Amino acid sequence: MSRANDPIQAAALLPLGARRPSFGASQAREKYLTAALLVLAVAALFAPALPAAAWHIPHFVDSRAWLGVPNAADVLSNLAFLAMGVWGSERLRGRLEVPVGASWFFVGLILTCLGSGFYHLDPDVPQRLIADRLGMAVAFAGFLGIAASERISVRAGEAVLVLMMITGLLAAWVARENLTPWVVVQYGGIALAVGLALTRPRPGALGVPLGGVILFYALAKLFELGDAIVFDATGHIVSGHTLKHLAAALAAWPVISSLRHDPQS
Repeated sequence: MSRANDPIQAAALLPLGARRPSFGASQAREKYLTAALLVLAVAALFAPALPAAAWHIPHFVDSRAWLGVPNAADVLSNLAFLAMGVWGSERLRGRLEVPVGASWFFVGLILTCLGSGFYHLDPDVPQRLIADRLGMAVAFAGFLGIAASERISVRAGEAVLVLMMITGLLAAWVARENLTPWVVVQYGGIALAVGLALTRPRPGALGVPLGGVILFYALAKLFELGDAIVFDATGHIVSGHTLKHLAAALAAWPVISSLRHDPQS
């Protein structure tokens, strides 16, 4: 009877696969992740080129100035990225365990504020888009690092963070002439995030609600597409592009909310 109640001996009687289910599951998920990244790499390298000039839309509907700031609403709404980036960075201070990619995610938000604000001061200059996209690439890499570490493994998060950081920055630079790599990084990356959000969290994960981040990102895209429609619907109070910045910045809130308590404290 004592042998049956001994947890160590009982565990020894279990099949090997039943004793280590999480390790085998993480290995399988890493293989699927590797395959998905290879597909994105092939698409970025060999898909037909999209000329950047044909896709640049410099004229946003709300061009009103305020206190000498041109396109004031689209410029100043980027301060929301700064606020969320600083708030998130403060949440990381003093934590014994920092999620993979979290610090880069918040740094990317601060860089997005600077780059997007610089771009919207004079959006007729397409070269300014580089600064806008560089910050986005850093934030996006950080988020995908968080997502991979939450759903697959810590080493998968670290690998995704490095790979997406390099490819995202390169794609942002190449987008001056060819938008294809940037489109693949942005939309292929969000598709990868959706797939990870539909995957069960790994044991010991922080519990970041990935679906919330994706929801705010999708809302931001809808506002972007409805720039003039929102402007007219609100009686020229606010444009869709301004609301896009606010919604995209709020995508950081689910990550920040998960950092409320230090699991080691």
